[in-house]
Formats: sequence, structure tokens, C-alpha cells
Amino acid sequence: MNPSEIRKQFPILDQEVNGEPLVYLDSAATSQKPQSVIDTIDQYYEGYNSNVHRGVHTLGTRATDGYEGAREKVRKFINAASTEEIIFTKGTTASLNLVAASYGRSTIKKGDEIVISQMEHHSNIIPWQQLALQTGATLKYIPLQEDGTISLEEVKKTISPATKIVSMAHVSNVLGVINPIKEVAEIAHENGAVMVVDGAQGAPHIKMDVQDINCDFYAFSGHKMCGPTGIGVLYGKKELLEEMPPIEFGGEMIDFVDLYDSTWKELPWKFEGGTPIIAGAIGLGAAIDFLESIGLDEIEKHEHKLADYALKRMSEIEGITIYGPKDSSQRAGVITFNLEDVHPHDVATVLDAEGIAIRAGHHCAQPLMRWLKASATARASFYLYNTEEDIDKLVEGLIKTKEYFSNVF
Repeated sequence: MNPSEIRKQFPILDQEVNGEPLVYLDSAATSQKPQSVIDTIDQYYEGYNSNVHRGVHTLGTRATDGYEGAREKVRKFINAASTEEIIFTKGTTASLNLVAASYGRSTIKKGDEIVISQMEHHSNIIPWQQLALQTGATLKYIPLQEDGTISLEEVKKTISPATKIVSMAHVSNVLGVINPIKEVAEIAHENGAVMVVDGAQGAPHIKMDVQDINCDFYAFSGHKMCGPTGIGVLYGKKELLEEMPPIEFGGEMIDFVDLYDSTWKELPWKFEGGTPIIAGAIGLGAAIDFLESIGLDEIEKHEHKLADYALKRMSEIEGITIYGPKDSSQRAGVITFNLEDVHPHDVATVLDAEGIAIRAGHHCAQPLMRWLKASATARASFYLYNTEEDIDKLVEGLIKTKEYFSNVF
């Protein structure tokens, strides 16, 4: 793949910020959108905007075909067995909340255990905290190794026959760690638990096969994989989804409504109450087409190369602390760091003046920040449109930042 040529397909990247060419290094927060995705969404609104599954007129048929066609693209993208296993949601957060509220509330009881890791995003902590509080279950954490990775020995020690749910990020949004979710799923299943995967940082970057991983649920968002905001996916094994009750009620998800009782549609529609996110789903389908035209294997290879280059270049800066494993093969294209005696918000502000966009803060991972003994960190994240030149500019900007604050103070 040629990232410089790919970059040309993203119109937002062809601009100056504060008088400098934009260097966008915040794709872990949200990715940019190629022209093909923007055009596809425009075409829906301009050419066949209509509700789905209801009307028999031409526009309604075209909208339904586009919406359900996107579901099939998602199915193929993650190699699910059936489109019945693909639920459209608002995003990863909504998907994880659906599992906790539906599967969790209908199966978890006092004395059961829910196991997660210390590196999780708040979206994969708070739903399980609330489920434990509501049911009397015990929430347990898999401890991290010194470099922020997870040991399968610790996984085996933490998961027990009382464990009913194990939930883990495919890729950490802070440390960039790629977790061994296939092996963790196997340990979970040996103990009679289901495996939930937060794939927000995984699906955009790593070729996914949910049947090979054998996870029970996998959640991800469109906006982190070149698609629009407001659309996400929950994959769930059919036999589990069939037993789960819906948590939103209204139009679209019903079969028959009487005065005092109702019945639900079959999968996947019983979980998609109300007018769905039609343009978002169609846009996500276009994003999948775009990513697959390049190849997820090529994207993953490119990001490992960038991570390796960034680790080497950034390690040359005196007074920098880089969090997570030093081996680029163990991480995705995310580098989280701090400069000595410079607050990460100040780092991000100075870099922005140079046209470089990074993220600073706790990254919705406050428990992990406490484990790192940092109130906040700076984060640079890469995607298919980034180059080694972007990293060179980041390093130059960090050196300028360091010099600026050493002169000020």
C-alpha cells in the first residue's frame, strides 16, 4: 500500500492548521473519512432517502437494500456465520451496554463473577460495574504485567468456575497492546463463561474472524474505521441473541402488538427498535468496501511499521516516557507518552500550533492512568493515511515543545 496516495482520498487532510500542513495523529479517537464514504452518504440523502422495512415504494426498497446490504458487508468483514448475528447500534459503547443490560441482567445473579482487565476503556468498565451493583455479582480485574501486557497465567488465576462473563479490549486505546483474545476466550469457555470483546480499536486495524476467535460478542464503531459517526455493530452468537430480551421497545422491533402484550421480531431486528441509523449503516458499508480494497493485512503491516519507527524516533527524545510494550509486534499504531515536566495538555497545545493533532487526557481510562501513576498522558495514533514523515514532524514538534518549556521555566 502507498499511504501517500491513500492520503489523497481523504479531503480533510489536504489543509493547513495554524499555517502548517495538517498532521493528523488522533485516529484512535476518530478516523478521517475517504471521499468514497462521503459520496455514498450524500447519494443516500440526495437520491433515495427513505425509511426501511416499511414502504413498498421504490425509494423505500432502495433504502432497505442499502441498509441490509451493509449488514451483509459487516457479516463478511468479521466472518460471522449469519446476518442474524449482526446488530446495528450507535457504537461500541451502546453495543457493550446492550450485552450488559440484556444478556447480563437476564443471566447474572448474586455470587457470579464478571472479569475484565485493568486496561479497559470506561465503556468496558462502567456497564459491568453497574451490572455487578444491580445483581450482587463480583467484579474482578486481571492484573497487568510491568509493560502493560496481559499474562495468560494471570488470566487463568483470575477466571474461575464462578465467572460468567469475561470482557476485554481487543486493543488497548492507551497502551496499544494487542490482547490474546482468542486464548482468553478459550479459558473463559473452559470455565463456562461467555467472552465479550471491545473491538473499537481492533476492527479498524486487524483482520477479524469472530468464528476463529470464538468470542461470544464483539463490539465496534464505524467512525474509527473510516465510516460515519453514530453507527456501531454488536456481533453475537445466534443462540445467545435468541435468548436475550430486547432493551428498547417501539416500532420496527415488534411482531404483534395487543393491548396488554406484544411479541418481538426475529433476529436481528428485535434489537433495532425505532427508525435505524440508515445513512450510518450505508456509510459503514462503504467504509468496509474502502478498507477491503486496500486489505486489512496490509493496513496492519503498515501500522506495525509506523509503530516501530515511532518507538525508535521518540525514544531518542531525552526525558520522554513511553507507556506500553517496547516491542512493536505486541502493539497497534498507538503511542502514549509524557514529556518530563510538561503537562500533556500543554504538549498537545504546542503541537497543535505546528499543525499536529494528538490527544491528551485520561483517554476514558482513569483506572489505567492510576496504574501508570499518571494523571494524564499524550497519545499519538496512526492509521492507513499516516507516513513516517508524519512521525518525523511529531518528533520535531516534541523537541520544540521541550525546548519551549525549558526556556519558559
